[in-house]
Amino acid sequence: MQRLSKSRYLSGLQCDKRVYLETHAPFLATPPDEETRAILDSGTDIGVLARARFPGGVLVDAGHRQTQQALEWTTRLLADDRIPAIFEAAVVAHGILIRTDILERIVGEAGTTVGWRVIEVKSSTRKKDIHLDDLALQMHVLQGAGLSVLQASIMHVNTQYVFAGEPLDLDQLFTIRDVSEEVAARLVMLPARVQRMVTLLDQPAPPLIEPGQHCHSPYACPYWVQCTKEKSSRWLHHLPGNLRNLQELFEQGIDSIDALPPGIRLTPLQERVRANVEWRSSELVRVLRKVRYPVHHLDFETIMPAVPRFPGTCPYQTVPVQWSNHIESETGEIIHHEYLSSGIEDPREELVERLLESLGEAGTICVYSTFEHAVLDALAERYPRRKTAIGAVQKRLWDFCEVLQTHYYHPDFNGSYSLKAVLPAILPSLSYADLAIRNGATAAREYLRMAFEMQDWVERDRIAAALRAYCARDTLAMLELRRALLHRIESPLA
Repeated sequence: MQRLSKSRYLSGLQCDKRVYLETHAPFLATPPDEETRAILDSGTDIGVLARARFPGGVLVDAGHRQTQQALEWTTRLLADDRIPAIFEAAVVAHGILIRTDILERIVGEAGTTVGWRVIEVKSSTRKKDIHLDDLALQMHVLQGAGLSVLQASIMHVNTQYVFAGEPLDLDQLFTIRDVSEEVAARLVMLPARVQRMVTLLDQPAPPLIEPGQHCHSPYACPYWVQCTKEKSSRWLHHLPGNLRNLQELFEQGIDSIDALPPGIRLTPLQERVRANVEWRSSELVRVLRKVRYPVHHLDFETIMPAVPRFPGTCPYQTVPVQWSNHIESETGEIIHHEYLSSGIEDPREELVERLLESLGEAGTICVYSTFEHAVLDALAERYPRRKTAIGAVQKRLWDFCEVLQTHYYHPDFNGSYSLKAVLPAILPSLSYADLAIRNGATAAREYLRMAFEMQDWVERDRIAAALRAYCARDTLAMLELRRALLHRIESPLA
């Protein structure tokens, strides 16, 4: 069994302790949550689609636990000049095993192989340092195995591509960038880095490394919970936002929010977290009572597919496909309106028409971010004849999150004003725990499955019901949260 792999090497560049735990104690990692899995699924889909850009290529369809089979299969494909590209090629050298996204054969005039181009496929829209490190390791192993690699490239999504309708233009959807020179510069440092990691992995115990900001860059480390389980809730890294001299404070032995020196410069939110008490401004009651009935509570759900689905859209363009509106009358009566696109056609025109009907011309429209305003901007640009009506709606928007950020804080927010952090602190009886869909990323992925992949109508109906329940919970939460907070502040603070 090889001690290093591509993924472990990249983990080792982020943190010595991470690569040690991934090698010796992977069971300590926190499994990816639903939102992370949805993002990973999107990256996998892009990788599969990218292969179609190389017709005639062959996939080494052996799982990552079938190492010997994958190596033997790859060896046969490497020797066959008729194969223009190999997907998931398995190669080992210097004690390191890699699987390449795309290994493209470069053929000379005589029809024989003169070299190779290694291509790393990314769902991102630009190159990153971690991508160059990834390719550098692949070059190191491929060259060590005796392959002549003439070029290293990154293949990523081109956000300038405008989808004109089927079929997809894969030449326009993907951009392939030659990064050979940048990769070559990193190759110089690579052998020493590999040797240091191999030596590290031979140690009887993981290195003693304090968790810190490096745990979140370039990716969130799955061992964060494991490494911070003994930390207090008042640990300094739990302070939201940036603290310029954070490392200097740790070097001085200050690792608690409560130990921060009096004169240190903090943001208003950081000051509230340090105070650790329920706080409200003198203006909060007045601001909450500014709403005009009927009070609407609006939330959009959107998709941002890497592969555009509707003509005239681009990769990662935000497309609204669903909304919910809980309406409270002055007498306390609650009415719920909703919209969910049911087909594969562009839903935006119907969505905005139905929305304008629901919102009418009267009443405050409560939202929980600036996101709804931005979605409405895009809809107004798309449908100019509705621009005036949409502009009138935007003037009625009331950002509940901004109100809270300016006028209220509760210690149980733990420094966050996200709806899912605020709700349990003020209204613990209303949560998302009973829902099949609990976050926006999962909602987007499930919508795409329902609209473009799912053939089973029973399963389609199940997903649609789950999507409606999730979006409705967001707007109901805003309504109940606003009422509960108003009732709370009319009573003395405990």
